[in-house]
Amino acid sequence: METALYLPVKAFLEAAGYAVKGEVGSCDLVGLSPSDPPVVVICELKLTFNLELILQAVDRAAIADEVWIAARISKGRGREVDKRYRDLCRRLGIGMLAVTEQGSVSVIVPSVTPMPRTNPKRRSRLVREHQRRRGDPALGGSTRTPIMTAYRQQALICAEALLAGPLRPRDMRPAAPDAGKILLGNVYGWFERVQPGIYQLTEPGRLAAMQHRSASAAAPQAQ
Repeated sequence: METALYLPVKAFLEAAGYAVKGEVGSCDLVGLSPSDPPVVVICELKLTFNLELILQAVDRAAIADEVWIAARISKGRGREVDKRYRDLCRRLGIGMLAVTEQGSVSVIVPSVTPMPRTNPKRRSRLVREHQRRRGDPALGGSTRTPIMTAYRQQALICAEALLAGPLRPRDMRPAAPDAGKILLGNVYGWFERVQPGIYQLTEPGRLAAMQHRSASAAAPQAQ
């Protein structure tokens, strides 16, 4: 699975000075530099190099300063040894990273910076989502589990707090600054108002909070 590539590539970009998180704004991996404004690096993951991977990278070029594609080194003659594929990446300014079975990462084609930015609004949404998330709760390349967005993180914080009983939004704001909006909007159907300004969990909310608590205890998040 693509998630097996995530941690090696994350470590590679962190060594270059980026704060890296997975599954941000539909991108497998997003890294931000500590500068202001930050340099945005995006990497898309696939088990093998193919045309779809390049097409994804071209789409990401509108919102990134650097775009990379990463895949497992093939045992035969994969695209990574195809000069035409490498030349195409060079012409597009897309970097290629090869990941071994042991998890080492090597640069096949360096990324060219800066790439042209044509969608500043989309770029800004990506940066905000990255900065609002606590830690790195999603492995890049995930396709079968709900993405842990910053909004979902805060909703789960509220749900876990309400396991102890009804509360006001202000009681949860130290941990979830958007608690009032989240409880009122009730996107997931987890909350219900029992008195003016006081909320409790619905049965789906209780189940989601318990499942998240169990999953967090059983499997530490990628940091």
